[in-house]
Amino acid sequence: MNEWFVVLNILAFLILAGVLVYMQRKRISFSKRVFTALGLGLVFGFVLHWIYGKTSDELSLSMDWYNVVGYGYVKLLQMVTMPLVFISILSAFTKLKLTKNLGRIAGLILLLLIGTTAVSAAVGISTAFGFNLEAVQIHGGDAEQLRGQQLEQTYTQIQDQSFPSKVLQLLPANPFLDFTGQRPTSTIAVVIFAAIIGLAYLGVKRKEPAQADQFKGLVDSIYSIVMRVVTLVLRLTPYGVLAIMTKAVATSDFDAIVKLGKFVIASYVALLVVFIIHLILLSLFGLNPFTYVKKVLPVLTFAFTSRSSAGTLPLNISTQTKHLGVSEGIANLSGSFGLTIGQNGCAGIYPAMLAVMIAPTVGIDPFTPSFIFTVIAVVAVSSFGVAGVGGGATFAAILVLSALNLPVALAGLLISIEPLIDMGRTALNVSGAMTSGVITSKVNNELDLDVYNGAAEEVGI
Repeated sequence: MNEWFVVLNILAFLILAGVLVYMQRKRISFSKRVFTALGLGLVFGFVLHWIYGKTSDELSLSMDWYNVVGYGYVKLLQMVTMPLVFISILSAFTKLKLTKNLGRIAGLILLLLIGTTAVSAAVGISTAFGFNLEAVQIHGGDAEQLRGQQLEQTYTQIQDQSFPSKVLQLLPANPFLDFTGQRPTSTIAVVIFAAIIGLAYLGVKRKEPAQADQFKGLVDSIYSIVMRVVTLVLRLTPYGVLAIMTKAVATSDFDAIVKLGKFVIASYVALLVVFIIHLILLSLFGLNPFTYVKKVLPVLTFAFTSRSSAGTLPLNISTQTKHLGVSEGIANLSGSFGLTIGQNGCAGIYPAMLAVMIAPTVGIDPFTPSFIFTVIAVVAVSSFGVAGVGGGATFAAILVLSALNLPVALAGLLISIEPLIDMGRTALNVSGAMTSGVITSKVNNELDLDVYNGAAEEVGI
């Protein structure tokens, strides 16, 4: 191994990062810096892959240094996820408007999230049928077999649990443990814990308004601090995106991607169809879908590059309130619920497509009405508790496949293209959460149409 090549690779990365620093000092917009980082990462990654190949020692050591920036950024996102989810839900209860129709608002948000996930499952099934996707068409190597074994091990941990037992797993027996994110259902457990405290706040507000006001002031202060911490982390986004995209491209198995190209294309066709459904829903409620697209594009771009619904939460809420006219309480609820419930891409399209692909391997016709209905129903129910920071789609797939008695190990055949598909899935998840917030606000007459129809502004970071 030539260590001088590693030094040159690090210097090249620092030069590209310097370009992003220069753009920031010139006050170039956040979205343009993210797009630039995405483009630079793609090009730089291709160059490294072409020079070294994906398995060279020089590239491996270079990636270790790039990970300090890329995965360091991801770890910071994970650091703020649980505090952000908790305080966002809690602050939603302290918003005065939300207390009037709490049950109706929360119910409508959940209905939209779960309903669009069921529709997403139907779209995934239709796309798999249209592209004639089957698991037997995919030949796995050592990495795929190892991934399959890991999924089997995860499955053995939950296979003996009844449905009521799985429901109990959602409850926060020890909220302090869930704040560490140690359980697959930790995120939704934190949401439930925050909602319980929020309901207690509403009760205190009726009986002891002075005490409730003090608590509200505390929550507002913590919310401001947490959002400031999130902003500091998000400012690192272009550098994180540069490192992550460089590694993703430089270490990709392009032969495997070409072989699985049909699945990649089918996945993005399904994602695009569901996004169009989001726009149709907005149109049905009298809202201009093109205005929505212009205003949410920077947020969806961030979600696409970061692959983190949780990391996108502050931009999600900010865009809903400042650019789409959604009330703060509804924006906090829809954004936070969307992290764990009804993720259209990760919990809807993906597991449904896998179920259709894998069913023929055990002699099941995946296109019988009974199987299709069962898949859609299982996907909708299983969409509760899917984490919003990486790995959520895999967990959702395990839940769905195990509920349908299908072999979960076959899901490991797609490991080589998982990051590529996960980008689009994450962007769709965020769009689903934002759509539910906008529609809920419109139905409850809390949408500021002047803000929604106003000129699109730059999302500031």
